Amino acid sequence: MSKVWFITGTSRGFGRSFAESALDRGDRVAATARDTATLDDLVAEHGDNVLPLALDVTDSAAVAAAVTAAHERFGRLDVVVNNAGYGLFGAIEEISEQQLRDQLETNLFGAFFVTQAVLPILRAQGSGHLIQISTIGGVGAFPNLGGYHASKWALEGFSEALAQEVAGFGIAVTLVEPGGFATDWAGSSAVHATPNPAYQPLRDAMAARAGGAQYGDPAAAGPALLQIVDADEPPLRVLFGSQPTGLVKHLYAQRLQTWADWEHVSHAAQG
Repeated sequence: MSKVWFITGTSRGFGRSFAESALDRGDRVAATARDTATLDDLVAEHGDNVLPLALDVTDSAAVAAAVTAAHERFGRLDVVVNNAGYGLFGAIEEISEQQLRDQLETNLFGAFFVTQAVLPILRAQGSGHLIQISTIGGVGAFPNLGGYHASKWALEGFSEALAQEVAGFGIAVTLVEPGGFATDWAGSSAVHATPNPAYQPLRDAMAARAGGAQYGDPAAAGPALLQIVDADEPPLRVLFGSQPTGLVKHLYAQRLQTWADWEHVSHAAQG
């Protein structure tokens, strides 16, 4: 049985890969982008199976209207992918208040607006799958990305709570946590704070480490996501790419060891 998708940020990167993979197998997609001209090739190839929608996810009224339009066009929503987002680069001392607020508006509140808009539809259906595109940076944190991490750690927390709230309605929630992929996330779509020379050595060290990294192909992410949405019991969390699989083992082993080392203080704090 074909599925109906609602995907944000489909102009390029992961969003484009998800849309193409769904359409190639005969699913129908409500594809959103700030500029629907970027979706013309999808419409030309797949016709009425694509509904292009202009959308800025930070506009809650526009989000509600887009969800309504998709539901009216296709009659149901099966898979909702909160993919729209961008990276904010800068040390905590460097980023401005407005840059942080803008980051949260898109990466966190955008997903929040879409999630709230689709839930009444999914509850009425008694089915549906929310895919929240997080990152390995939603599990661990790295220098020069504190604002970005703030948005994704918040997304992780609200999505884990959400999964427990909606399970009884037949709705699944999955957090996709990619590692490094060859998308434009760190390119033209990124925002960079005004640099403070004091942090330049740190930036240089991070750039040197990133230079040897192996980046995944976003075209492979679409077929991978199909396996998740077709699963009878989809996971709450799934890593995308080989890079984060080893990293999370190290992160959690380190955390568990630190908590164990300081357990005497934990008990002392109880009184």
